[in-house]
This record gives sequence, structure tokens and C-alpha cells, in this order.
Amino acid sequence: LSSWATLLVLLDLFIPDSHKNLTALLAALGLALSMGFSISQFGQQFTAFNGMVTVDGFAVFLSIVFQASGLFGIALAYDYNKRMGIDRSDYYTLLLFSISGMLLIAIASDLIIVFLALELLSIPLYVLAGFARPRLDSEEAALKYFLLGAFAGGFVVYGIALVFGATATTSLNGIVAAVSAGSANLALLAVGAALILVGLGFKVAAVPFHMWTPDVYQGAPSAVTAFMSIGAKAAGFTALLRVFISAFPSLTADLTFVFWMLAALTMILGNLLAIVQSNIKRLLAYSSIAHAGYILMAVVPFGQLQVVSDSVSGALFYLVGYALTSFGAWSVVIALERNEAQGLDLQDYAGLGRKYPLLAASMAVFMLSFTGIPPTLGFVSKFYLFRSVLEAGYLSLVLIGVITSLISAYYYLRVVVIMYMQPGDPEITRETWLQITATVAALATLIFGIFSAPLLRWASLALLWIY
Repeated sequence: LSSWATLLVLLDLFIPDSHKNLTALLAALGLALSMGFSISQFGQQFTAFNGMVTVDGFAVFLSIVFQASGLFGIALAYDYNKRMGIDRSDYYTLLLFSISGMLLIAIASDLIIVFLALELLSIPLYVLAGFARPRLDSEEAALKYFLLGAFAGGFVVYGIALVFGATATTSLNGIVAAVSAGSANLALLAVGAALILVGLGFKVAAVPFHMWTPDVYQGAPSAVTAFMSIGAKAAGFTALLRVFISAFPSLTADLTFVFWMLAALTMILGNLLAIVQSNIKRLLAYSSIAHAGYILMAVVPFGQLQVVSDSVSGALFYLVGYALTSFGAWSVVIALERNEAQGLDLQDYAGLGRKYPLLAASMAVFMLSFTGIPPTLGFVSKFYLFRSVLEAGYLSLVLIGVITSLISAYYYLRVVVIMYMQPGDPEITRETWLQITATVAALATLIFGIFSAPLLRWASLALLWIY
């Protein structure tokens, strides 16, 4: 995929300005080919480059999720960028490079590779967040994301350095071997792991490392925000699960309570702050923080190898449900958005159910799925995740998850109430790819909510190869 992105930079020089849409189509073709290669690896398990990368069910599953997210991201941006006057072909090459970083995270089994992959996925996103220049809010979003992202990257590097000092290796299985041999400095290892957690906590927007999220989500172009809210978050959780389950099971006593508190605070604060939002992009930003808390629940039992496979499957299944629902919701947001950030207030959705019933019905499905109401995919994924955490012995955390889900119903269903029960005359942009994205996401959310067994079985096969 990175080779394709590099080639696309060169090919774009020969594509006339009147046919720049070819760049988007070529980017989608590259992602489709890449996804085909990933699917062909399913069921295989091997390492390469002296154990620095690992292909297993976990890596293949997430690679496909990242590539599918890229295809959705291109579909959302195709017409949106033209409408907003930011239709530049380097958008798609930056997107491909960012996805290349995500794919590298999925297979990384060395902390150096994890850091390089994080930078590869992040740097293009910093640029994309400011892609709507000279809009001040877009430039502000890019600057905030860059500065805080660089700061978080510093924590990751410092943590890796301390882990290397404690174990004399950066290999994930080498760290476990050093601890088993009794040659590791466990105190230094715990500090290093904690610093890595801080850096990855920023990537997944966990409380208290979440402050950048609402401002960046609001200021960045909505197509970028949609991709960022799924891709960057999924990549952060990929690194969290791979690193802590594979390398730090010996730190269960030190870090389990830390993960417990992070998950609880993220669920509580994300949902409470979403209640007071009147801007749909900020509401979805705090919603994404809350969902990060739910997925963090799956990381809490990271050292319990007898139950960790179920929690990993639960996290992956939840990620797919969240991704489908989010892309659908953002497609509706983009359909209503107009120039100068108009059409982003919740009241702009008044009358949508009367004037555009299909679009409103799709948005209602997404809001119900976010809440976790049957028969949507959001309900099934939340049920499976909560069950896996409950079986790991964390009843109190599951209760917090259930209570905060009930709280979330207020602000999600408020959108439905405004669409169907308040008068208004909204205007939408009828764009083919937006309508296709909204329709496909809504149908998939309902169909997989009712017939979830195949997707659930696939997630259960996406196991980490633990040495």
C-alpha cells in the first residue's frame, strides 16, 4: 500500500486538473488490492524481519478493518472535498500513507516498529486536519493535533527507552523472555509501560488524555474527522492490545487498576460532556471518547491469559460495530454540512424526518446503534463486550458501562427527537457516494445486528499469537 501511495504521487503529475477524480479512484483501487492480499493471509501465522513483525489472525482482521475504513473515507471525501473547495489530490495519497502506518501497527511485534508505525499514521493526519486552509478552525485543529501528538509521541519513546533499559530488548516476546529469566528490572519496566500507556492513551482519546479530541474533530474537515475517529482510534487500540497482552502480562498487578480507572473515567466523562453539546461534531467527538472507554474495558484483563482471548474478540467485534455506525453517522453529518461550518448545529436537523425520511431513518438507526438498542449491531457488540469483561471478573466495570450507556441514550435519542418531532426546513446535499455510504452503513448495522454470528465468529478467530 505504501508503494502504491508513492506511485500515486508520481502518477498524479500526469493527471490533468480536469480529471483529478482519477486520483481518488486509483487510491480506492490500491486499497482494494491491499485488502485482497490481507484476506489471502487469513489463517496464516508467521513472523518476519527477525521477529519484528507478526502476521496472525489479529493482524489480518485489523488490516481489513483499516482498509475498509480507508474505502469509506474516500467515499465520504470524494464529493465533500469538491463542495468545500479543498479537492486536492494529495488528500488521497496522505490517506494511503496514514493507512500504511495502521497496517504496520497491526503486524508490529517490536516496540521500535510500533513507534515508527504510530508516526507514519499520525503525520499525514496532522496535515489532513489542516487541509481546509486557510480556514482558521482547520489550521487550529492541525496545530493542536500536531503539538499534542508530538508530546504524546515523546512519552512513547521515553517509555520504550526505559523498557529497553529494564530488559535489554525492544522485542515483545524478548521482553517476556527477560522477565521469565529473572533478568528484567520490574520497577523500571513498570514505569516504561506506564509511559507507553500515556502515549497510546492520547491516540485512543482516553480520559485524561482526551482534551484535543473535540477541538480537532470540530475544526478538521468532516471527511477527515470521520476517518480519524475510526482509523486512528482503532490503530491506538491495536497497539494497546498487542503491546500489553504480548509484552507486559507480568505487570498485571501494577497496571490492572490503572486500566480500570481509565476505562471508568473515559466512559463517565465522555457521556456526561456529550449531553451539553449543541454542535453535532463535538457531540460525536465526546461520543467517540465514551466508546473508547467501552473498548478499554477489554484491555483491563490483559494479563489473564485464560480469558484474554474472549476480551480481545469482544474489542474487535465492538470496533467493527463502532466503525460501521460512525461512518454512517458522519455521512449524514456531511450531507447536512454547508460552507463556513453551517448545518452543524443540532437544531439544523429539525424536520429532517419529514423532508428526507430515508436519511433521517438511517441517522435514527445509527443513534440507536450508538446507544446499544436492539436489533442494531451496536447492541450485539456491546452485549458481547460486556459479557467477556464480566466473565473476566469485573462486574463493577460492567455496571458502569451499563449505566453510562443509559446516560448516552439522552443525547443520542435527542437527535432522533429533533429530526422527527421538531419543525424545520433542512437542506441536504444530494451526493451519490454519501447516499451510498449512509445506506450501506444503515443496512449493515441492522443486518449484522440480526445475523451477527458470521462476524462474531470471524472476530473470535482473530487471535493474538502470544509466544
